[in-house]
Amino acid sequence: MAVAESIEMALVELVRSVAKAEIMTRFRRLPEGAVNAKSAPDDLVTEADLHAEAAIAAGVRTLLPDALIVGEEAVESAPQLLGKLADAPLSVIVDPVDGTWNFAKGLTTFGVILAVAEKGEAVFGLLYDPVMDDWIWARKGGGTWYQQPGSDPRPLTFGDERGGDMTGFVPIFNFPPPISERLAGDIPGIRRIWSVRCSCHEYRVMADGGADFVLSNALKPWDHAAGALAVAEAGGAVGLLDGRAYRASITSGGYLVSARSEAALARLRATLAPVVAGIVQV
Repeated sequence: MAVAESIEMALVELVRSVAKAEIMTRFRRLPEGAVNAKSAPDDLVTEADLHAEAAIAAGVRTLLPDALIVGEEAVESAPQLLGKLADAPLSVIVDPVDGTWNFAKGLTTFGVILAVAEKGEAVFGLLYDPVMDDWIWARKGGGTWYQQPGSDPRPLTFGDERGGDMTGFVPIFNFPPPISERLAGDIPGIRRIWSVRCSCHEYRVMADGGADFVLSNALKPWDHAAGALAVAEAGGAVGLLDGRAYRASITSGGYLVSARSEAALARLRATLAPVVAGIVQV
């Protein structure tokens, strides 16, 4: 069951309005006590995350009343929501402030991610930048597009296969110690890896041709469902390092690779599999 284009665009406008009201009004204005740690001292949640997710969820219930809503903050208190993704006829996956650490520290590299999925497969994805009020969106079978207010969408596609060493985004700090140490070393075929601590912007940069791949060991659907769709619809290839296809309903037990082409994905699987071989993911 495809989501109507009018609903997709209504979701974009919902995210824009919520970001303006609940996120940007708090950016660099967070009062004391408005930032708390979750699983680690640098895994943060702010009142902007909580208010934005609640407002987006309320809007989604109006637009898509039958949809399962899987928000990052909701899953903190109801982890069973993740197990419902695979069977849900329709779900909306939300990261209200992706890059919360950046947001809380006053850095502008944060965004809002929203994906619509059917039986755990993303069919619409949105990567929104509240600071610049522009967005990248993708539709299954309908391409990937960059858009600003008042302008026509611009198609995003990967060009011809690039030779030479690749560059990409890898959050080394999320990997356990022997893997993180090996990823930080000299890996044949990979010229540079970096991270901006924000999946929204990493996928935006990649979809616009600024990187060859994104690798992650944390299969949180709110981080990857929309971005992986954007990469695939721009002509790239997405899959798990062990050879499996990726779906948003796969939330653990693998390493996700989004690459600019099928050939690049094959190269990365061959190159990176030995780096993580024999190590149990934590």
